[in-house]
Amino acid sequence: MKLEILIVDDNADIRKILNELILDAGYQTRIAANYNQALNEIDKKIPDVAILDVKLDKGDNDGIKLLSHIKSKNKDVPVIMITGHANIEMAVNALKLGAFEFIEKPFDQPRLMNFINRAVENLNLKVQNKEYENKLFSSYEFVGNSKNILSIKEQIDKISLTESRIIINGPSGSGKELIARKIHKNSKRNENSFIILNGALLDTNKYELELFGEEKKDGSISYGALEKANKGTLLIDQVSEIPLEIQSKILRVLIDQKFKRVNGNSDVNVDVRLICSSSKDLKEEIKIGNFREDLYHRLNVFEINIKPLKERISDIPLLIKYFSKKISQNYNIKELRIDENDTYILNHDWHGNVRELRNLIERIAILQPDTKDKVSDIVKESLKNDKFDNRITENDLSVPLKEAREKFEKEYLTIQLKKFNGNISKTANFVGMERSALHRKLKVLGIKEFN
Repeated sequence: MKLEILIVDDNADIRKILNELILDAGYQTRIAANYNQALNEIDKKIPDVAILDVKLDKGDNDGIKLLSHIKSKNKDVPVIMITGHANIEMAVNALKLGAFEFIEKPFDQPRLMNFINRAVENLNLKVQNKEYENKLFSSYEFVGNSKNILSIKEQIDKISLTESRIIINGPSGSGKELIARKIHKNSKRNENSFIILNGALLDTNKYELELFGEEKKDGSISYGALEKANKGTLLIDQVSEIPLEIQSKILRVLIDQKFKRVNGNSDVNVDVRLICSSSKDLKEEIKIGNFREDLYHRLNVFEINIKPLKERISDIPLLIKYFSKKISQNYNIKELRIDENDTYILNHDWHGNVRELRNLIERIAILQPDTKDKVSDIVKESLKNDKFDNRITENDLSVPLKEAREKFEKEYLTIQLKKFNGNISKTANFVGMERSALHRKLKVLGIKEFN
């Protein structure tokens, strides 16, 4: 399919020149002569590339507003700004908002065509990277030996054999999508599509189109996520962000097992397994009126809860080993050697969870440090663990040595226990203590043992 370029300019001669130039280069075009036409074209379908005149019929910065509108929908779309009234401030502002290039009228046609070709190359590269990331992501295993992860693995094995609807709860980056993919992969639906609809990224006015599709005036059909996932699995990510009026329509689909496309008259029957995920507590969202309780009970046939990475420290060494090997293979480099017991890593809060850890290891792979010290420097610089760096504070220095030592021992042994998932024998062996002595030490320090 040819790439589509949107041309927006209030000058008919310039629209004609641009249209002929771009068609001759082998691309398709759409044209808008004013702000409202451009807005309608963008909302109807996001273009692959856009060429926007800065000044249209509604004000001096119409094009800048359209640029912001496009970027709010898809930040990867390259946008070339053109104007006959350029100044440095305007150009800088456009580039800050994400414009790919900025060119003045009258423009040199070969130069503009060079910008367009580069924009297309940039777009293709981003598409290829996303495809690569999706393939890479779908090949990841669900790694961990913490109680939480072992429990989820058991749940996946059991749930995959059923058709039950599922809600997956957990913080951003913890692995909710990976869990959904594993359920689909292990199910009878694995030969069919796995479709993701992100409730947090959709334009409020486009939910119905994205979910149900549309029957257009020319007779063509735009298929929504429900039909794309027919016979397969639909993951609604961040389901808490879907507006209440759309929630009621999803509920109706679950009850009736059918729906109508936007502007359609005929019922569409689909066979879809629905999985939803959320970073918010849906029960709390129900209390404050943001989520329908009846929909929650329809969706929540089975519930999976994944904890943040900082609460399952024992998984970190395994994840480091796994990602180091996997990412080294993908980059075709010698396997990375990262200290799995690095204090900076174990002490880090991991607000970005497993995704943040994976990104750290990928950053190390890209930089390819050749010594352990250089690896350690990258870790420290990337994590900037203030909690650890500032451990010795003025307050720490104002207490007696015995109290300071007890504080350190308590923090140290708590981390080691978490790392070994509460296993006393393994912890004692690692820290160089007898098992009975460790029991006594934990009791003295007031550290609660867990299994």
